[in-house]
Amino acid sequence: MAREFKRTDRVAEQLQRELAQIIQLEVKDPRIGMVTVCAVDLSRDLHYATVYVTFLGIEETSKATSEAVTVLNDAASFIRVQIGKRMRMRAVPHVKFLFDESISRGRDLSSLIEKARDKDGTPSDDSESQE
Repeated sequence: MAREFKRTDRVAEQLQRELAQIIQLEVKDPRIGMVTVCAVDLSRDLHYATVYVTFLGIEETSKATSEAVTVLNDAASFIRVQIGKRMRMRAVPHVKFLFDESISRGRDLSSLIEKARDKDGTPSDDSESQE
């Protein structure tokens, strides 16, 4: 019988939960605002983790987000030590943070769809459900 989830998936989910707590409780830098850990991609050998994050409380400009990601990447060694204390693993993965642009891209696409619907005169799903 095949397993439902791969080990890398289970470890990535646990790592995502731990990273969210560590960043929220341990990293005290006002430049990052509130951080949401969206996803964690873990290498097959569990030595490298790419962490996709979004920020709340800072402007979504490229300068502000790149500065916040730089702050997190500078704190990566501290975060890695904290992961090692919380998770029992033979090797603690090296963590690299990247800004997740999918949410802002989705918001932009939604606004384009709404503009196209307004231009065509097609009612949106929200107005149909209220009737």
